[in-house]
Amino acid sequence: MKILAASDIHGDLDLVKKLANKAKKADMVVLCGDLTFAESSLEGLIGPFKETGKKILIVPGNHESTASIDFLAGLYSPGVYNIHGTGVVVDKVGLFGCGLSDIGLFSLSEEEIENTLSKAHNFVKKAKKKIMVTHTPPYDTNLDELGWTKAGSISIRKMIERIQPDFCLCGHIHETFGFEDKIGKTKIINVGRTGKMIKI
Repeated sequence: MKILAASDIHGDLDLVKKLANKAKKADMVVLCGDLTFAESSLEGLIGPFKETGKKILIVPGNHESTASIDFLAGLYSPGVYNIHGTGVVVDKVGLFGCGLSDIGLFSLSEEEIENTLSKAHNFVKKAKKKIMVTHTPPYDTNLDELGWTKAGSISIRKMIERIQPDFCLCGHIHETFGFEDKIGKTKIINVGRTGKMIKI
């Protein structure tokens, strides 16, 4: 399976078209949040991906509400799914997610992040391979390093250590777009705006 994963599009419709073109070579699209900039507009963000005929999985970032992602998933259903707090299994690969962040317009506490991921993981427990999809990177990796502070989630790290999914795909920290790291067997990738093709 090939997954095109991207994050932090922030309403850039030219970028959406470029990513949708890349998605033609993938089996699935995963969007790790911040599709908009402060919910300025939802128009044109999903349509180009939908036209590729691929499944599209999304979590909200800290720039859009879960309601907005639910709206987009409903508008473009079937084939578009908000996996915040839930999960899906596709060809024995379980993808489960927690969007938003611990800061910003739309946020969750660390306790809420942990509970959301725990609930989402229940949907994919028996999957052969597992992919955690978050907006925020885990704490204390090179993906959350800003030089002067660390900006990742302690709860996401805790859940990775507990579950050990094969991948954690995230975004949020613009300074570390494209960076990778590992926690145990879990490969963590800040997929960034230009996207990453992940092979499972």
